[in-house]
Amino acid sequence: MKLLKILPLLIMFQPAFSSAQQSVQTPENNQVDRSWIKNESYSMVWYMIKGTEKIEIGTVDTGILKSGDRITVNSTVKMKNMPDWKDETIAEFSDFSPVKHTSFNTQRDMLLDFGKKNTVSGYYLDKANNNKTEISEATDGKFFDSNLYTQLIRWLPLKEGYTTELAIFDYNPDLGKGIMKAYVTGTKKGTYKNKAVWMVSVTDDISQKKAQSTYYIDVKTREVLKQEIDMGPRKMEMERI
Repeated sequence: MKLLKILPLLIMFQPAFSSAQQSVQTPENNQVDRSWIKNESYSMVWYMIKGTEKIEIGTVDTGILKSGDRITVNSTVKMKNMPDWKDETIAEFSDFSPVKHTSFNTQRDMLLDFGKKNTVSGYYLDKANNNKTEISEATDGKFFDSNLYTQLIRWLPLKEGYTTELAIFDYNPDLGKGIMKAYVTGTKKGTYKNKAVWMVSVTDDISQKKAQSTYYIDVKTREVLKQEIDMGPRKMEMERI
């Protein structure tokens, strides 16, 4: 599997009460605390783990901008000897319902427009065979963009034992498309580089629950300091610069 094939599982930070306590979180019903949100930009170094060796394979630059009644998240993945992978997600700040998602890299270009009621439109251009697919996906229910939910996690009311589910929309002809779920499967307090952190375990339907991520989130600032990715034989880490 090429590295770019697994990027959709990595660059999005991935949610929490048990199903007995609360239904799936959506833009209509969510626990996101907006007081944690601020305009910011940060970078993380991306490593492949082989035994005890950490091999740097790139960096991920992220920018968050709250402007007017919308929030925009930009991410740029930079790897050696390869063009940048760029993603942009725009959502309504009031409830984080998706507005637009664009993604561009050497393998494919994609545009998702969430403007029409119960329909996601846009296009998916597979550059390997120059095949362009016009997107018109019918949807039933509310959801977050899959490229945003990994940021939403750090703004949830995290505490010991916190778990939840989030409704998300993702489009990938190879991995699946439509409304899915992301899962915060556990939260516990820990320490990372002498800082108190929430260690949040996450998986999702995009990876068919085969990719497990653990986010190290600063208790005081809610900054993501580290992410561990376990994909069975493939293990990776991302560390904040």
